[in-house]
Amino acid sequence: MRKFKEMTPTVILTILIIYFGVLIGISHFVSRKDSSNAAFFSANKNAKWYLVAFGMIGTALSGVTFISVPGEVGSPGGEQFKYFQFVLGNAVGFIVTATVLLPLYYRLSLVSIYEYFEKRLGFYSYKTAAAIFLVSRTIGSAFRLYLVVIVFQRFVFDAFGIPFAVTGLISLALIYAYTYKSGLKAIIITDTLQTFFLVSSVILTIVFICHSLDLNAIEAFETVKNSSYSKIFFWEDFVGNRFHFIKQFLGGMFVTIAMTGLDQDLMQKNLSCSNIKDAQKNMFTFTGIFVLINIFFLGVGALLYIYADANGVEVPLDFVTGKPRTDLLFPEIAFHHLALFPAVVFLLGLIAATFATTDSALTALTTSFCIDFLGMDKPENANNPKNVTTRKMIHLIFCFVMFGVIVVFNAINDASVVSMIFKIASYTYGPLLGLFTFGMFFKNRKVHDKWVPFICISSPFITLYLSNHSVTLFNGYVFDNELIIINGFITLVLLLVISFKNKKHLSE
Repeated sequence: MRKFKEMTPTVILTILIIYFGVLIGISHFVSRKDSSNAAFFSANKNAKWYLVAFGMIGTALSGVTFISVPGEVGSPGGEQFKYFQFVLGNAVGFIVTATVLLPLYYRLSLVSIYEYFEKRLGFYSYKTAAAIFLVSRTIGSAFRLYLVVIVFQRFVFDAFGIPFAVTGLISLALIYAYTYKSGLKAIIITDTLQTFFLVSSVILTIVFICHSLDLNAIEAFETVKNSSYSKIFFWEDFVGNRFHFIKQFLGGMFVTIAMTGLDQDLMQKNLSCSNIKDAQKNMFTFTGIFVLINIFFLGVGALLYIYADANGVEVPLDFVTGKPRTDLLFPEIAFHHLALFPAVVFLLGLIAATFATTDSALTALTTSFCIDFLGMDKPENANNPKNVTTRKMIHLIFCFVMFGVIVVFNAINDASVVSMIFKIASYTYGPLLGLFTFGMFFKNRKVHDKWVPFICISSPFITLYLSNHSVTLFNGYVFDNELIIINGFITLVLLLVISFKNKKHLSE
C-alpha cells in the first residue's frame, strides 16, 4: 500500500479532540435526566446484557494488550503465540466466574462484591478485601494508562513541547469529563462504542497489512502458520520453561477468577444487569468474543513482524535503555509506514482500548470507596443529599491519585522496575483468591477477624520470596502466571490456621 500522507501529530491531536468530544456528548445525553448514585454505581440495575457483554471487551483488553500482545509475538524471548495458552485459561476462568461467583453476588444483592466478607468473615476482612482492590486496581490501571501515554507523548505531544505530566493529566481529565456524572450508566454506552472501534481496528489492521503484502485471507493464514512466529503450545521443560502450557493455562484461569470474578471493576458491569440469567448470558457471550479477538491480536503481531522483515522496519529503541522495545512496533508501523486511514484506524483502536479500561477502573474505584468505606448504601446514609457531591469529589481524588502513580512510574523510568511493580500489584489478588475460597468452601469455620489484614499483607511477600528463590528451593522450577495459585493457597492455609469452628454456620 502506497503511503500518501504521514500521520502527523496535528492530525492525531485533531482526532483525539473529536473522539473525546463524542464521548463527552454521549455522557451528557445519557446523564441529563439521572446522575444519581444508583446510576453511577449500578446503572439502576437495568443495563442490557448484550451491551454489557460487548462493552466488557474494551474493559478487559487494555491499551497494553493492544500494543504489547502483538509486539511480544516476535520478541527475542521467543514467545510467539504462547499467550493463547493463557487466553484459553482465561476462558475457563470466565466460565467459573459466571457459574460460581455471579450467582453468589446476585443472591446477596451486592453493589460492592466485597460486602460479602462483612457478612461472612467480619469487619476487618471486609475492609482488607476492599483495600486490596483499591491498591491493586489503582496501580494496575495507572500502569496500563502510563504505557499508552508514553505512545501519545512520543508520537504526538513531544512535537508540541508538552511535558509528559501534562499529557497524563489531560488524559485523566478527559476520562473524568465523561464519567463523573453518571458513571457506570454512561460507561456501558461509551464502552460499547469504544469496543466497536477496538474490534474494527484489529480486523482492519489485518486487512491493511495483508493488502500491503499482496496477500489474500487464505495466503495470509498460510504465511502466518508457516512463519517462525506461530507456535502456540509449549510442552517442553515443565520445570524450567515459564511458557509451558500447564503454567500458562492454570495461570490464565486463576488470574481471571481473581482479577475478574473477585474484582469490583468487571463485576460492577455484570451486576448492572437486572437478573442473574442476563448476567450469565453476558459472561458467556463476552468469553467467546474475548477468545476470538485475542486470536486476531496474535495474528496482527505475526503480520507486523512479517511486514517489518519485508520492508526493513526495525523495532523502535527505548529512549532510556537503548534496547528494542517491541510494544512500539505496532504504532511505529501504523503511524510511519502505512497510509493515513490505517493509521487513523490504529489510533482509534488504541484510544478505545486504553480509555475503556481506565474509565471503568476509575468508576469501580469510586464505587468501592463510597460503598465499602463511606457506607453510602447503608439505609441510614442512602438518602443523604450530600452523597452525590461527595461521590463526585471522590471520583476526582482518584483521578489525581492515578495521575500521581503515573508520574512516579515516569520518574522511575526503568522498564524492569515498573514491570516488577505491576507484577507485585497482581500478587495482591492472591489474598482475595484465598479469602473467597475460605468464605465459600469452609462455611463451618470462622476466622479471628482482626488477624486477617496481617495475613493478607504477609502472603504476597512470602509468594514473592518463593518466586525469587524458586530455582534453588524447587530444583530449578521457574514460576510464571500460576504464581497467583500459590499466593491464594498460602493465604488460605494461614486463614485456616487462625480459624475456629463456626457454631452459627451462616446459611448462604
